[in-house]
Amino acid sequence: MLAALRRPRVILWTAAVVVALGFIVALEIAARHYGVPGPITNQAREVIFAPKSGPLLYASMGLMMVVLTWRERFIAVGVAVGIDLVFFLVRWLVDARMMFGNGALWVILGCAVIAVTRRTGNERVLLLKGVGLGLLLVAGRKTGDTWLLITSKTRPVVLDQYVATADHALGNPSWVVGRIIRASGPVGSHVLDWVYIQLAVAAVAVALYQLRHVARDRRFPGHHLVRTFLVIGLLGPGIYMIFPVVGPIFAYGGDGGQWAVANLWPDTPPPMNLPQHMPFNEITPRNCMPSLHTAWATSIFIHSRRGPRALRYAGTFWLIATLGATLGFGYHYGADIVAGVVFTLTIESALRAYDRGWERSNVQLVVHGAVVFTALLVSYRYLPTEMADYPWVFGPLIILSMVSVIYGYMRVNRAWEPKTAPVLKPEPQPELV
Repeated sequence: MLAALRRPRVILWTAAVVVALGFIVALEIAARHYGVPGPITNQAREVIFAPKSGPLLYASMGLMMVVLTWRERFIAVGVAVGIDLVFFLVRWLVDARMMFGNGALWVILGCAVIAVTRRTGNERVLLLKGVGLGLLLVAGRKTGDTWLLITSKTRPVVLDQYVATADHALGNPSWVVGRIIRASGPVGSHVLDWVYIQLAVAAVAVALYQLRHVARDRRFPGHHLVRTFLVIGLLGPGIYMIFPVVGPIFAYGGDGGQWAVANLWPDTPPPMNLPQHMPFNEITPRNCMPSLHTAWATSIFIHSRRGPRALRYAGTFWLIATLGATLGFGYHYGADIVAGVVFTLTIESALRAYDRGWERSNVQLVVHGAVVFTALLVSYRYLPTEMADYPWVFGPLIILSMVSVIYGYMRVNRAWEPKTAPVLKPEPQPELV
């Protein structure tokens, strides 16, 4: 037992759990400091009170059920729906806010109790991993909400003028796509809005396909989408604190109110003046640089490539629609999108290298991605005027830097993917005369 606990992988996962718990507790304390409940309180409330997102809780339960047999899955879904019907009836009688999802959370917590009290050995570990997978998706949403609050409270000034000036090198894509979305009418806006909001559901669909054999094999694959999703969500908010940006709809649009530079988005591109730090309210999250919605959609696209045709088409659609929504709704600049793609490929490369081994090509790819990402942020901050003055130089350079990371990832990924053996055709047999 002691020898197993000393294994490097066990030590690493133990340290990761301790750090994660410490991080969540720190966020709870920070939220309390600002007079609002933190992620632990919000999650505990959803055991009884109406959840914020019922689909997210059922998606989390779906991830947890990859470790269950089909019979156990049917029982789990039945119990969750039954509990939700009871909650629904009680809320209807007392005229409370209606929302489902409590049943899914109860099932996840119940499986945790069963793992501790009724399972042993590898079966206990497998079920606890499934419970952890489901709870991580929920905890990620709660901690993300708290972290966004902290960014708005601790970063009183934003760097939108710098990014907007640098975005001239890319042709101000947010302004262009914003006018296209407006011209498409309510149908296009509603479709993109639904895609933007339900990004986690799309991720769960891809993850469920990747983890479909866990119950049969009684183990998780070495690398899957959930790992990339969680690491993106863990590292991305740290960049928000270093490079606070609110987005064009707030800094240059009507949603910014009195804090906006002017009401320009999406009709008039921002002026090419000398950029400055600008104060902003303590409500709007500084969650633009890099675009994590783009990062997550890119990871969905990458992990859907080895699925069936329908999943590949869905992954492509989700990436394109998410890019359209992030730009067309004024949530991000073009510079955020480029940084988000590089950010994702760097993380994905590091996770795959950790799973398959740190060979020289893997290390070079991760270092290259990190250098490009850092260079982009430094350029946006310290060279925005030069980028706007020479768009035909810096625009292609920005795109080429992103393409270089994409090409490096594709080249190294070909070596990672297993080679499929060619199908041998049967030799023709001589006919009997």
